[in-house]
Amino acid sequence: MIVFRKIPQDYYAGILMIVIGGATMMQAQTYQIGTLDDMGPGYFPFAIGALMAITGITIALGARHPAKDLIAEKSFVFEWRGLICICLSIVAFVVLGHFGGLLPATFAIVFLSALGDRENTWKSALILAALMCCVCFVVFSLLLRVQLPLFQWSIR
Repeated sequence: MIVFRKIPQDYYAGILMIVIGGATMMQAQTYQIGTLDDMGPGYFPFAIGALMAITGITIALGARHPAKDLIAEKSFVFEWRGLICICLSIVAFVVLGHFGGLLPATFAIVFLSALGDRENTWKSALILAALMCCVCFVVFSLLLRVQLPLFQWSIR
C-alpha cells in the first residue's frame, strides 16, 4: 500500500516561483547584464528573477514546517472588494498619471488599494496615501530627479 503525504499548497507556490525566477535569470543572461554603474538591459530582469527565486525558496522552506496555529482549515471566501479596488487603483494610476501627474496618480493607487483591505479605514487609507506621496516626492523628484511632472493638468 502506497501512502501519499499531503504537501501544502505553499510548497507548490514556492517551487513555481523558483522555476519562474530561474527561467527569468536564464533569459536575462542572453542580454548584456553590465555592472551596477552601467546597467545593461538584462540587469533588472536578472535581479528580479533572483529575488523571485530567493522568495520561492523561503516560501517552500516555510511550507515544510507550517506553524501549528495555521493548520486549522478556513473556508474560502473570494474577496471581491479587494479585486475591484486593486483593479480600479491600476486604472486610476494610468489615467491620473497621464492627465494629472505623478503625485495624484500615486495617491490614487495607494488609497484605492488600501481600501481593498477590509481592516483599513478611510482615515488610515488617507494617511497611508499621503505618506506614500511624500516618499514618492523625495525619492523620484529630489533624489532620482525623474523627469515626470509632479502635477499637471492636460486633456489631450
